[in-house]
Amino acid sequence: MCRVNVDRVQSSALRRTWQQLPEATRAAVEAVAGRVLRAEPVDAGFSSHLATVIDTVAGRTFVKGIPVDDREVWTQRREAALGPHVRPLGPALRWQIAADGWDLLGFDYIAGDFADYRIDADLAATAVAMASLARLRCPPEIELNDAVRRWGRYAAPGEQDMFSGTSLLHTDWNYSNVIITDTGAAQLVDWPWATRGAAWIDPACWIVWLIFAGRNPTEAEHWAARVPAWHTASGSRLRAFSAALAGEWADTAHRRPNVWTHGLRDAARCWAQHRRGL
Repeated sequence: MCRVNVDRVQSSALRRTWQQLPEATRAAVEAVAGRVLRAEPVDAGFSSHLATVIDTVAGRTFVKGIPVDDREVWTQRREAALGPHVRPLGPALRWQIAADGWDLLGFDYIAGDFADYRIDADLAATAVAMASLARLRCPPEIELNDAVRRWGRYAAPGEQDMFSGTSLLHTDWNYSNVIITDTGAAQLVDWPWATRGAAWIDPACWIVWLIFAGRNPTEAEHWAARVPAWHTASGSRLRAFSAALAGEWADTAHRRPNVWTHGLRDAARCWAQHRRGL
């Protein structure tokens, strides 16, 4: 049995609070959202430099942001473009502003908790949301990553085209990207790594996070099988993709070495090893 570090994912060391934003940036937000009465930081995720919930007289808004000169500011543009196309699985985008060096997005606030992949009810809700995502139209007019281009570099010769498809994929199944609402349903947030490809890729990507959370590969695949698209993948496709996904996570851990990337790298290797033995 492979062993995986299951430490929870921590927020970015570059994370800023609402009070640390430039005064002009805060003023620009208040011009569209109303006077901020309270700001509560969100301690999850990695890429955003700002993640906070603001309270105004109009209600609550989730705000995420990145400096305009950051190399990953493109994630803001992609998420804003995708916003209307992922409703109602994702929250509505209220506004996007750029002010005094910051690019900010304001979303409807979702009341709920991060999914806990150790809890069966949260897994079931996530599987239902994933199945609903597979039925959404992938907007051809929006530039997205392509599954063949993204994972093909890690695949064996002749296996790259196994990942092609026209489905809209989320691909980043970090537990903090799945919000379990008060009704027990799951909503999906944080869409910058959306990809166009075969529909079965999303449950396959989810497996790595389930192993990271302490599930063994057989249990993880049991939950992936709750998503109808999973059953459209042959064993050879799953074997090829598990190897490619392990390559991607190994590359990520090399570029951004830390506890959680190493844990996800090990989880991906664990699943690839399991698939090789089937």
